[in-house]
Amino acid sequence: MTFFKRKLLASLSAVLLFGHTTMAQDVDVNALIKQAEKIAYYAGDDGRADARMLIVDAQGRKQMRQFTILRKDVEDNGDQKMMVFFSRPTDVKDTVFRVEKHAANDVDDDRWLYLPALDLVKRISAGDKRTSFVGSHFFYEDVSGRAVAQDNFTLQDETNDVYVLKATPKQPDSVEFAHYIVHIDKTTSLPVLIDFFKEDGTHYRRVETVTVEEVQGFPTVLRSKVSDLASGGYTLMEFRNTQYNIDLPDDVFSERSLRTPPLKWIQ
Repeated sequence: MTFFKRKLLASLSAVLLFGHTTMAQDVDVNALIKQAEKIAYYAGDDGRADARMLIVDAQGRKQMRQFTILRKDVEDNGDQKMMVFFSRPTDVKDTVFRVEKHAANDVDDDRWLYLPALDLVKRISAGDKRTSFVGSHFFYEDVSGRAVAQDNFTLQDETNDVYVLKATPKQPDSVEFAHYIVHIDKTTSLPVLIDFFKEDGTHYRRVETVTVEEVQGFPTVLRSKVSDLASGGYTLMEFRNTQYNIDLPDDVFSERSLRTPPLKWIQ
């Protein structure tokens, strides 16, 4: 290689490196993740959607879950209330999942599960938030959303389409992962891919956004997938009849609704 070519390559490398560094420095990571959280979990002041989960285990056996989700914000990027009412299949029909989500890092979310066969309201402890949600590959925390205040974020990369961030938990003893890598779409601000890693570097879990469409002006995930990379099992979640700003009353999110569902809002 000639001296001129070596100098040219060195100059180009310096320009590319400097450009990448400058670009990364211009990104406000805190603002970026706050916006992603708002778009993903706080569209409108409240909302509803009919959901269906297809659960596929390591042997290819399939199960279905069908339910309606109601959500109301107490504050943007803040506290939130949620109810999940199951309608199918028979073994989970009338099961209800209730959440009071708290944005503060030092306050655990409150979660309850109503089991109609036992007429029992079971409180889900903070230690169980990252366990299977009704037999699926989604965790309880996936459904209500993990507050960004629980993790530290650093920008790892940037492409024309996405920001790539690394997140490490502020309380590592409370979760099963050492860190995760999240890709945030530049156009919609939605997280579109999240890969979870163990302390030894094992890549064991993936959360993917499969389909996004605009609903009432809000970019909305209509299909997502969670994969257990160790077993090969996965769960697909599809949303239909999504609506925002429907003026849900506060009493919909009360303990009373566990046993007496608000039919007006879930049929």
